[in-house]
Amino acid sequence: MTSTIASRLADAGVQLPQAAAPAANYVSWVRFGNLLQTSGQLPLSDGKIAVAGKLGAGVSVEEGQAAARYCAINILAQAQAALGELESIGRLLKLTVFVASDAAFTDQHKVANGASDFLVQILGDRGRHARSAVGVPALPMDAAVEIEALFEIA
Repeated sequence: MTSTIASRLADAGVQLPQAAAPAANYVSWVRFGNLLQTSGQLPLSDGKIAVAGKLGAGVSVEEGQAAARYCAINILAQAQAALGELESIGRLLKLTVFVASDAAFTDQHKVANGASDFLVQILGDRGRHARSAVGVPALPMDAAVEIEALFEIA
């Protein structure tokens, strides 16, 4: 894949939003040596939660995947804010995906694919990552999904 991250974003019809400011007493990202850790990103679109509720209780897997994709877009916005430009990303090392889930819902891994597939599309081989997908009873602001990321900086 020889195109740039910016060109792949444009091809996907995605314009990164301004990185969201922290909603409480934390920072949006931390850089330590050649590592960049983002705080959990919610499925925000135009500053509002795009997908709210619980998977298995009114929110479909497809809606959850869309929420995960919004989270991934917001992760890239944070990475851009931290690094100045996305070409500094060496590799996406790990995603931790939190899925607000009904007690009987067990397809968190399928929801997480909404972020994983998007990030591999945009980052290419640099986007192949380790991942955890965890069901939780609730997330901030009733978000359906929250995702944090760990990057290696080139």
